[in-house]
Amino acid sequence: MLILGKTPKGVVEILPRKIIAASISGAFFAVILGLVLPDPFGDENLSSFKNYLTSSITIIPLYIMYSFPVIMIYGVATSIISDKVGEFVSVKTQEKKAELIVSGALHIVFGLILFWFSLGASILFFITDRVMKIRNSKFQWMGAVKSLAIPLLTWLICMGFVWWTDKFIN
Repeated sequence: MLILGKTPKGVVEILPRKIIAASISGAFFAVILGLVLPDPFGDENLSSFKNYLTSSITIIPLYIMYSFPVIMIYGVATSIISDKVGEFVSVKTQEKKAELIVSGALHIVFGLILFWFSLGASILFFITDRVMKIRNSKFQWMGAVKSLAIPLLTWLICMGFVWWTDKFIN
């Protein structure tokens, strides 16, 4: 992608938005996955709401640790590629909706790498990025760096809950 130290047109401008979208969707994905799949190994008895909630909150930090770096690196890179290909097709066909359709389709294709897990993350990333793009704000690098606090705080809150339950309840 980088040729002789030059970045493709527009990548530097959209990268902060993509990083912010990855931070938001990465944390949200881990929480959703924790709620949908609170016990991936089938070891817990989830018959009560308390057990379900404890198991969900306990597994969220693990989901963040494994999914967030992938969403940040792979998701941002493939999202930029998807958007640039969508823009190219939109310009060539003179159809404004082509960019949205092509970009969305490529997000889905790139999201199929791990089937349902990565597909869900990819769709969530796409929706988050589109909502941010519609806002039409110019996203700054400082905002992108600050957005990294979202998954970190999510991880810390869940780990605090794990520590608290382990210390005081068990």
